[in-house]
Amino acid sequence: MSQVTNTVRFVLDGKIVEAVGVRRTTTVLDYLREDLHRTGTKEGCAEGDCGACVVLVGELNATGTQVEYVPSNSCMQLLPSLDGKSLKTVESLKRADGTLHPVQEAMATCFGSQCGFCTPGIVMSLTGLVQTLPNPLRTQINDALSGNLCRCTGYKPIVDATLQACSTAPEQLKIEDQKDIALLKEIRRAKVPTFSLDGDIVVQPVLRTRKGNEFVAPATVEEVADYLLQHPQATIVAGSTEIGLQVNKQFVRPDHVLYVGNVAEFKTITSKNNAWTIGAAISLTMVQELVSKAYPDFAEVLRRFGSPPIRSTATLAGNIANGSPIGDSMPCLLALGATLILRRGSKTREVALEQFYTGMKKNVLQDSEFIEAVVIPQPKSGSKFRAHKISKRFDQDISATVCALSYELVGGKFKNVKLAFNGLSPYPSRAPKLEAILEGNTPTGVTNAALDAAVTASFPARDGLRASWAYRALLARNLVMQFVEESSPTMSTAKEAA
Repeated sequence: MSQVTNTVRFVLDGKIVEAVGVRRTTTVLDYLREDLHRTGTKEGCAEGDCGACVVLVGELNATGTQVEYVPSNSCMQLLPSLDGKSLKTVESLKRADGTLHPVQEAMATCFGSQCGFCTPGIVMSLTGLVQTLPNPLRTQINDALSGNLCRCTGYKPIVDATLQACSTAPEQLKIEDQKDIALLKEIRRAKVPTFSLDGDIVVQPVLRTRKGNEFVAPATVEEVADYLLQHPQATIVAGSTEIGLQVNKQFVRPDHVLYVGNVAEFKTITSKNNAWTIGAAISLTMVQELVSKAYPDFAEVLRRFGSPPIRSTATLAGNIANGSPIGDSMPCLLALGATLILRRGSKTREVALEQFYTGMKKNVLQDSEFIEAVVIPQPKSGSKFRAHKISKRFDQDISATVCALSYELVGGKFKNVKLAFNGLSPYPSRAPKLEAILEGNTPTGVTNAALDAAVTASFPARDGLRASWAYRALLARNLVMQFVEESSPTMSTAKEAA
């Protein structure tokens, strides 16, 4: 293992690339096109919507025997976050003998490309899919393509091309990357803190300017806590889906960037005391897989969160910390009674998510404090959970609202009701006035009029760009009533019979 300071080092097609003197907010896309002249990767929207810039980012698996890839929007990923990792672009798919990857070959023979601008990103999304699913279902192919926009061919020939490519042997679909494994071991950074002669933690920067601005990528939670005590205004980055937008659209240049994607403790999920403790660097894709059986509605909300490249890099903790009024994960978490483990220095505290937000994009975090983990209760016997997202488009669209409800039915009456929304107030929140209508009531005793009155009394009437207040208020009532009616034994029996 070796370490080079002030240099971003990553593996690209069997070679170590050393990016020296780059800006801490340089994006992977800009470096590929402007410095490496890999122009196959395209810039379309520069905000993670079109998928023309998709690449595959790889890391060694736990045993160090294989590279595991996730799709990423290179327009928003900051180059220094690649340090110690592997990168694959559309040019990487060319075989040693000069032949095309099966996905590329099938895209050509099935007429899956016309203008070609979107094609490299589509090819990379599909190649990433078949690394783990060599025989995907059509629905899984559709999901993989949900972040790739094509205005020429439509999607049928692209889906057909994927199915044709997957008719080949699974080993033919694998990316040629055996040379990368040894190089990844060579460039990986230390997993333990560095200490000064006085015993203080020294966080080694990946990049540092003469003015003292820097990008750091610590490996331990202790380093994160210590760095934030010294730099309380540092910008914390995990998936960079938020800061990437700010860099591209607002030309933001944070003085100190703290990347937490290398922190081992942040990349773990533990199960204890009937709850999952989810580290701050766990992606939304991993959360979706975790809750798919226990809370299928939550998993479905997450499946419609952005696109696969967004979900594979964005984190649950980051979505919470961002605090968007229309954040999709928060209503589900609020209804489930999730809590946050917050840390400042060596001290931690646990805060219920419903007490975390204090206003629009405001929360209870103190200077130098950060989210260390998210705790989600696991289902208990008799509990029910429902959630649904309403948006103008099914895929990759911002919510008009998400409604989430958890409850028990005891003697035919609602008990332990937790109901939450986004989009109705300056921050995602529970709705105690609506909860009170359900609590202790029977499904047939809940009326539209009572819910309408509670919605009016609970939330400020305000129109938004995504939906008018009248529409959102109607959605809020109708979603609750839908969940209520479906909880009725009569309704459940009728659905089963159908």
